[in-house]
Amino acid sequence: MPFFLLVLRFDLYPQTPPLDRKIEEIVRAIAPDMVALRRDIHAHPELSLEEKRTAALVADRFKALGLEVRTGIGGTGVLAVLRGGKPGPVVGFRADLDALPVTEETGLPFASKERAVRDGREVGVMHACGHDVHTTVLLGVATVLARLKSDIAGTILFVAQPVRSPWRSSPKAATAQTPTCAWTPSSSGLRSSSLSRS
Repeated sequence: MPFFLLVLRFDLYPQTPPLDRKIEEIVRAIAPDMVALRRDIHAHPELSLEEKRTAALVADRFKALGLEVRTGIGGTGVLAVLRGGKPGPVVGFRADLDALPVTEETGLPFASKERAVRDGREVGVMHACGHDVHTTVLLGVATVLARLKSDIAGTILFVAQPVRSPWRSSPKAATAQTPTCAWTPSSSGLRSSSLSRS
C-alpha cells in the first residue's frame, strides 16, 4: 500500500515541464527591470486622454520586443500583436494607462509630484488605483511571451487602454465611479496616502 501512495503522489505532483522552467527563468531575469519600470510609470502618471508619455513608453517597449504596434487607439491607446509560431486562437491581455486627479502623500522615493489642471483647477496626479501595476504586468507578460514566440499556438493582442477612469469635477462623482479606490476630500482635490511600498 505505501508504494501505491508514493506512485499516486508522484503522478499528482509531476516534475516541472521545461516550458515552465523557461518561463520562471525569464521572469527572474526581467523582474528588476519590471520593478524599475513600474516605479517610473508611477512617478510619471497622466490623466485620461493625456497618457502621451506612458503610451510612448509602452509602444517603444512593444516595438523592442518585435511586436506589431499600432498607436492612437481610442486617442492615446496602444495595441500590440504577437503572432505565435504555431496556428491557434486569438487571445488578448488589457491594461489601463491613466491615472487619477489625486495628490500623492505616500512619501515613497518614486512618489508622483505631477500636477495637472482638471476642470479649471490644479490637482495632483497619481496612480492611486494600480494602473501603473496593470501597465507593468502587461509589458511583463508581453516580454515573457515574446521570448517564447515559437512555442505559442495562436495570436496574442496586448491592449494598453486609455480613459479607464473618466473623472468628473466633483469628488462625489469620482468615488462613485471607482468604488475600489479609497479617497478623502481636501481643499486641493482628492488625496490618497495608502499605497504599497513595492
